[in-house]
Amino acid sequence: MPTIIRFHQLGGPESLKFDDVPQQQPGKGEVRLRVQALGLNRAESMFYHGQYLEEPKFPSRLGYEAAGVVDAVGEGVDPAWIGKSVATVPAFSQGHYGTLGEEAIVPASALAAYPKNLSPAQASAVWMQYLTAYGALVHYSKVAAGDFV
Repeated sequence: MPTIIRFHQLGGPESLKFDDVPQQQPGKGEVRLRVQALGLNRAESMFYHGQYLEEPKFPSRLGYEAAGVVDAVGEGVDPAWIGKSVATVPAFSQGHYGTLGEEAIVPASALAAYPKNLSPAQASAVWMQYLTAYGALVHYSKVAAGDFV
């Protein structure tokens, strides 16, 4: 049984628990990732404090960023992903698809192969800061092609 991190009530870091859960099988459009490294950021903290964009449903998983090896694929996912080292792009609900733990089920659409010169720890921490900057610049500030920042 893999160990995952989740929380059963809102609170600080002390609300996070190590839970042993039955191994899950990926569903349609999903993969199972054997996690090798995690990235932690403000989104996780805001989520378990109840201050994030979405409300957790208890017990709740959490986590956006992970790197690891795909060890199973669900219906409709190319089996060529199996055995590949990948990182997750934070493009899903962390309450539904949390990555903190020994394994994670994530949408195949949120996978990205990473350069072989990166370690899993480096690959797990690549995406969030860029998406945060993108959101601030493009979504909120309306920076567009031809603008200078």
